Amino acid sequence: MLSSEQVNHFQQHGFIKLSQFCPSELWQQMLAISQQHLEQRVEPLELESELQYPGAPPQNTTGSETIRRLKQAYDRHLSFADWGTHPSLTSILAVLLGRQNYLVRAHHNCIMTKQPAYSSDSWWHQDLRYWRYSQGELISAWLALGQERPENGCLQVIPGSHRMSFQRDQFDDALFFRKDLPHNQPILEQAQHIELNAGDLVLFHCRLLHAATRNRTDQRKLAVVFTYRNEQDRPVEGSRSAACADILLS
Repeated sequence: MLSSEQVNHFQQHGFIKLSQFCPSELWQQMLAISQQHLEQRVEPLELESELQYPGAPPQNTTGSETIRRLKQAYDRHLSFADWGTHPSLTSILAVLLGRQNYLVRAHHNCIMTKQPAYSSDSWWHQDLRYWRYSQGELISAWLALGQERPENGCLQVIPGSHRMSFQRDQFDDALFFRKDLPHNQPILEQAQHIELNAGDLVLFHCRLLHAATRNRTDQRKLAVVFTYRNEQDRPVEGSRSAACADILLS
C-alpha cells in the first residue's frame, strides 16, 4: 500500500516512482518473452517508420523495419497478464483510482522499445491527446525491464502538469507541446528525468506532460506499459478507446 506522503506526491506531481516493485522472477520472465517476440517479430507490432517521430528511419530504407512497440502485451503471454493484474499493483490503483478498476486494452498495453541506432524522440505530450474517455483520469504503469537513463531515452516528466490548464495553441497540429513558444518555456524548464532499474515502476497520470529522447547507446531498452481506468471513466462509444473490451480487476 502507499503511504499518505506517496499518495499526496502523486496527486500533486502526477507521478510516483516505486523502486524494485515487480518481483524479479516475473520481470525476468517478461524480459525473456519480450526479447523472443522481438527476434521472431510476433505481431501485432508497431514500427518506428510508421509514426515518423524525429530520428525514425524513413519507410523503405535501412532500419525501416525497426520495431517500436510490441502491441497487445496482455494477450502475449501469461506473465504479462499476471503482472497487469498483480495484487500488489491493483491494490495501489485502488487507492489512486478508487474501486472497480479496469486494465485498458486499447491504449498502451504494450512492450515499449527503444532500439540502438533507429529509435526516435517522443516530444512533450499528454497521453489523453488521442484517448477518448468520459472523465480522462487514467493512470499508466510503466515497468522498466532494464536500466533507463538519459542516454538511452528514459522517461521525462513535467511535475504537476496534469493539474495545469492549457490552451490549444500551446500544442502543435499533432498535439505535441510546443517548444518554440516563450510562455511554454517556464513549464519545460521544470522537466525531470526518471531514471529506473529493472523492476522499478512509475505510475503517471494521463494528463501529465512527458517525453523521451532516442536511445543513444548500443543496448536495447524495454518497458512494459499498461493503463488503467475506473468504472466511471468509460471510453466514448465509437472511438478508438472503445475498440477493445477492457479487463475488470478483481
